[in-house]
Amino acid sequence: MSGTDGQAGDGQEAGGKGFVPSRRTVLVLGAAAASTVVTVRPALAQTAGSVMHCEIPVPGPQAGGQYIATDGSLVAPGTAGAAPPLARPLTGDEVKALLRTGSAPPGTDPSSAQAYANYIRRLQAGMSGFTCYASLQMPR
Repeated sequence: MSGTDGQAGDGQEAGGKGFVPSRRTVLVLGAAAASTVVTVRPALAQTAGSVMHCEIPVPGPQAGGQYIATDGSLVAPGTAGAAPPLARPLTGDEVKALLRTGSAPPGTDPSSAQAYANYIRRLQAGMSGFTCYASLQMPR
């Protein structure tokens, strides 16, 4: 171990290839990568937890008391077959269960669950709850 790791004994580059890092360089890079993983992992866990606690109002405040049709569009109050607006926002956990299994969140009418799910699927950037919905769509 002469301190010239990666170099042949006559001073030429090993194997005629480009730069070959020394053991010290590789160890330094490995240590930096390990500390990055240790730093990022808790942040990802915190993000996953916060996504489950985000909220989606159904409908959003911009809808002003409108009802939700079966296809998820907003309609006037009293429209036949339309679901009433929810009294409280849905949490990320509730939305995830609603979209995956179709189960109605606690305190909601099961017959309106599909309308609420379709409303959430129609959310677009700029609408209240979109960021929460987009976060729920990210793979874990």
